[in-house]
Amino acid sequence: MANPLRAEVVRLYKNLLYLGREYPKGSVYFREHLKSAFMKNKDVTDPEKIKKLVARGDFVIKELEALYFLRKYRAMKKRYEPEK
Repeated sequence: MANPLRAEVVRLYKNLLYLGREYPKGSVYFREHLKSAFMKNKDVTDPEKIKKLVARGDFVIKELEALYFLRKYRAMKKRYEPEK
């Protein structure tokens, strides 16, 4: 892995690891799949390919944030919506 992109990849891994704590299937499940995804791509050396993979990881972060926001929204709506 190229040195300038290493910090970006480590940042992505840490952010995903942090977000995985609240994953619906459990943090252990998320951590195992996250590690296997990163290990699968550990031999990639092309900077363009690494940038594409980091961009995909950023997309996954946005999707996880949307998932958590929707879950919290549904819980609040259920809590305060009048019963029919």
